[in-house]
Amino acid sequence: QVQLVESGGGSVQAGGSLRLSCAASGYRYSRYCMAWFRQAPGKEREVIAQIGSYGGGGYADSVKGRFTIPRDNAKNTMYLQMNSLKPEDTAMYYCAADLGRDCYMGMTFAYWGQGAQVTVSS
Repeated sequence: QVQLVESGGGSVQAGGSLRLSCAASGYRYSRYCMAWFRQAPGKEREVIAQIGSYGGGGYADSVKGRFTIPRDNAKNTMYLQMNSLKPEDTAMYYCAADLGRDCYMGMTFAYWGQGAQVTVSS
């Protein structure tokens, strides 16, 4: 059974940094797409970053240049490194994965983490 377990998050002042982790288990696919989504109160969930098993993917304009998605393949863990945080980055953040295919725009994801709250104060 595929599981994604998130950790990290918390509160930080504007301009600060946080890192979220997403540890994956229960699969051995060599081809996959993993992503980070976020959902702010009263807003729709949006994808902010995607990374494929072969390195494809990208970032939403709202986070480009500030967020990165490093990963540790030995630990089956993907991270969301968030720098230069802004109050508008406040949201619940979710990691997601889909197996057996590469990343593409608008794709759906079968597996989800439990979410981690990020709060950025001004």
